[in-house]
Amino acid sequence: MTISRKIRGYLNVSVAEYELTAGKSTELHPAAKSDRTSAAAENVRRPDAVARPKTKDLCALTRQLAALLHAGMVVVPALSALLEQLQAVSTPRLKAQENNLAKIVKVLRDDVNAGGTLSGACAKYPNVFSPLFVNMVAAGEASGTLEQVLVRLADMLERRVDLAGKVKAAVTYPLMMTVVAVGVVVFLLSFVVPGLTEIFIEMNRTLPWPTRLLISVSSFMKHYFVIICIAGCAGLLALAAACRTREARLIADRLKLKLPLFGRLFLELEIARLTRTLATLLTSGVAILDALDMVRGVVKNSFVADALDTVKTSISKGDNIADAIRKTGLFPPIVYHITATAQAGADIEQGLANIADMYDTDVEQTARVLTSLLEPAVLLVMGVVVGFIVLAVLMPIFEINQVL
Repeated sequence: MTISRKIRGYLNVSVAEYELTAGKSTELHPAAKSDRTSAAAENVRRPDAVARPKTKDLCALTRQLAALLHAGMVVVPALSALLEQLQAVSTPRLKAQENNLAKIVKVLRDDVNAGGTLSGACAKYPNVFSPLFVNMVAAGEASGTLEQVLVRLADMLERRVDLAGKVKAAVTYPLMMTVVAVGVVVFLLSFVVPGLTEIFIEMNRTLPWPTRLLISVSSFMKHYFVIICIAGCAGLLALAAACRTREARLIADRLKLKLPLFGRLFLELEIARLTRTLATLLTSGVAILDALDMVRGVVKNSFVADALDTVKTSISKGDNIADAIRKTGLFPPIVYHITATAQAGADIEQGLANIADMYDTDVEQTARVLTSLLEPAVLLVMGVVVGFIVLAVLMPIFEINQVL
């Protein structure tokens, strides 16, 4: 009799858990209020309750887990050690981010401790762990090389963050200088110059052409400043709305690759990102077609992503990866030749990694050169514009002094 009651109690718990995970509002049996049921309820809420951490924080977490596994710990104690490390953070500024990571690690540890896999636990956080991350962890678990896979993931994330940061620095600094320069010029033309030019107009004298041009531009800016601001904001909003469609985004990404100075930089960045990710996936044991699907999610440029679809289609029809890359017409010839040579030597992963290293170096050098060129160029243009304004203001004063 006692055994049958236990069986019925177990069945009641299982049914209650099933109804909870299915989204029903059925009242739970008292016996279902166990730790396991609480974990199931938490599994339903947690994907929406946890915000996405920064990539560098996720990278540090991955490398620390790999170091703990390398030291000889198994997954559950390693996750417990990571949780203790995250909970020991005392800096108020970092507290929120670290607490967020601590919540994630705690649920990962509980899921693995309950008999699940680390990849399965990570898959429950699609806003934190990308499909690339989850599939690589699953491949590492299946092959018994989880430690090595985590190291590769950490290396890949670090390089991605570092490379993207250098490109952003190369683009952001000149852009900010340009914005500041334009703001200064607009302020001068709208609020400073009108007060000075009114004096020249009241003198009823023939003014030099630079002064007349300055007065015309200043008058236009003064009377239509609000309209210009509204039109500019409306244009930016319309452009952002248009880029939400796939066709407009494809056109914008194609034009981005054809920019005079930055087009090559953007293409090299995409090639470095996709070849390193593809090399990491293939080294971890992921099949080539599945790896291309995952790499497509990493690529930011939709035009390059479509080229990857072409590569995948060619491979599925029987072409090798080198020929498939060449048929796109997008990648430089050196990418094809290195890939073909590596494929002939049965070492495609190392060939792709070499391509990524080569373009990492090229991106760094290109970003450094662009920064060194654009900074003086912006300063020169700013100096010319401000110099013209000063000259246009001083020329009538010089003429008046000569007459007097």
